[in-house]
Amino acid sequence: MIDKKKLKRKYKETVQPMGVYRITNKVNGKIFIASGINLRAALNSNRFQLNFGMHRNKELQAAYTQFGEQHFSFDVLDYLEPKKDPGYNYAEDLKVLEDMWLDKLQPYENKGYNRRKAGAGQSE
Repeated sequence: MIDKKKLKRKYKETVQPMGVYRITNKVNGKIFIASGINLRAALNSNRFQLNFGMHRNKELQAAYTQFGEQHFSFDVLDYLEPKKDPGYNYAEDLKVLEDMWLDKLQPYENKGYNRRKAGAGQSE
């Protein structure tokens, strides 16, 4: 017999793939960069928000509404390797990795949908 509680606990203890992702407008080449502690969930959440007109980035949402889902790609740029410590907090590591990609790709103004934050360098 399958022990559902054991399977559920094992799933919760399993570290999900985390890292930095990009949403690309294939019509104009503009990109949106962000990171997620669970990449699959983050990408699904962005797709859901965009499809239902509720994405937090209004410029990206407007373009998505104008051009349609078929003109956007969602891809992972970089993965963050899990640590051996199960209680490790990945938030700072993800922020550093995201900032590195923001610095490299500069997805601002006419190149992308991210907004510069005063002194933080973090994406919206």
